[in-house]
Amino acid sequence: MRKLISALSLSAAALALAAPAVAQSQGDWTFGVGVAHVAPKSNNGTLAPGVARVGNETQLQFTGEYFIRDNIGIELLAATPFTHGINVDGVGYVGEAKQLPPTLSVNYHIPTNGKITPFVGVGINYTTFFEERSTLGTLKLDDSFGLALNLGADWQISDRGAMRFNIRYIDIDSDVTLNGAPIGTAEIDPIVAGVSYVHRF
Repeated sequence: MRKLISALSLSAAALALAAPAVAQSQGDWTFGVGVAHVAPKSNNGTLAPGVARVGNETQLQFTGEYFIRDNIGIELLAATPFTHGINVDGVGYVGEAKQLPPTLSVNYHIPTNGKITPFVGVGINYTTFFEERSTLGTLKLDDSFGLALNLGADWQISDRGAMRFNIRYIDIDSDVTLNGAPIGTAEIDPIVAGVSYVHRF
């Protein structure tokens, strides 16, 4: 994680002397499409009968952002469904679940004189789980609301186009039941690394 943040910072510094970029103005909006890699933290809480491990997944992501002020945008993140395998220490694979993590954020795009525009954001995430399957019985994961943090940079490649590199932290905690009985809380709390093409309208 630290290496990825350092790489983004170094890239921004190296390209900061490039040709001037067009600032994001009030009333502008952007649409982005790319890929997102969801990497849950290594220990995802204790589910009877052991420590849970939730697997990584990569899917398409989409963003739409409307600028309510110069350099300040409200962004909605959407994606195609992520499928995560669930393993329990000492037991092995116990099942899987699909999830969708729409996230609404307020982003501040830091104005620069170069092609690189860093941004930071904070928002709220709603994650819904569905199509849960388990080798042990009927598995159910409750939906989750949580804090979302966003850090990234846009690299302008044309008058209206940019490549976006960003990292999100999302707080996702889900109460888990098996055959109707509570068995613990899955603390997923992933880092989401994304790469997208973003077009400004």
